[in-house]
Amino acid sequence: MAAAVLLIIFLFIVLVMAFNSRKPASLDLGKLDKRVPGIAFITTNEQLTRQMLKNWLPNDLFWPTVLLDNMPNFQLGELEVVRYNVRVLRDNLSRMRTTDKLDPFAEAAFTSLSNDPKKWWFPSYESKLKQTANNLQVFSNNLRVGKSFFYPRADNLAELLRQYASLMGGVNTRLINAPRDLDQALNVEETLEQGAKAPKLVNIDIPWYRIDDNFYYAQGVAYALRESFKAIRIDFLAVLKDKNSVKLVDKILENLDRCDFEPLIVFNGDPDSIFANHSLNLSGVFNDARQKINSLIIALMQG
Repeated sequence: MAAAVLLIIFLFIVLVMAFNSRKPASLDLGKLDKRVPGIAFITTNEQLTRQMLKNWLPNDLFWPTVLLDNMPNFQLGELEVVRYNVRVLRDNLSRMRTTDKLDPFAEAAFTSLSNDPKKWWFPSYESKLKQTANNLQVFSNNLRVGKSFFYPRADNLAELLRQYASLMGGVNTRLINAPRDLDQALNVEETLEQGAKAPKLVNIDIPWYRIDDNFYYAQGVAYALRESFKAIRIDFLAVLKDKNSVKLVDKILENLDRCDFEPLIVFNGDPDSIFANHSLNLSGVFNDARQKINSLIIALMQG
């Protein structure tokens, strides 16, 4: 009897962990009225937010899902992209000029996302995600009737892409620092007795137990960026055609698609090891997408 109970408990744990470890599927935006500027971008961010809301894991306190770390980090990466999207929506995409007043629903969505994502109560982050999704839904409805605005201009897209490139640069640094025994001289100024300044050597070796955290965080960023670029290709199509950049966006999407792979175990192998280094494998295609984004920024501003 005891063995049967233990077996049932074990199977329950395995099923719960497996169910909560599934990566999200690609978004289905349904039929969009493409005559409404920005409808794909707003709908994408609303759906990403509602998707996270259904099963937000980073603030779990209860067993057994509290033991998960891969999907919580994936969701944190996904959330970071939505935060960047909504910030640029508030500051740039929804305003003709920087002197125009902020759209109240874009501002409310941004404010909700700014809370601590690991907060379980007072307030729970799920409640903030719900507020964000609802505000984006109202913004979307207002777009259709002309009460809110979205300006798909080249300069606005370039600003959004700069934010992406900045985010991806930080994520890529996490990935390339995965190899063992890696020291790097950072520009940390240390005043010497003579008044001279010298760089301080800082150990940035990443502990083995954080290798997979960084890996899945990067995959979450790549997933949300892929969905965002699908929306960008719809809403900014006229701008991309004018700058001869549609194929470049397709190449970025191709690179972001290649970031989605699932190793059985995230290894951190040395260059001469028989084991892979999955962080560096992901970094290769992820950084290629970032370089193409930088090329797209130049094309938008100079093309």
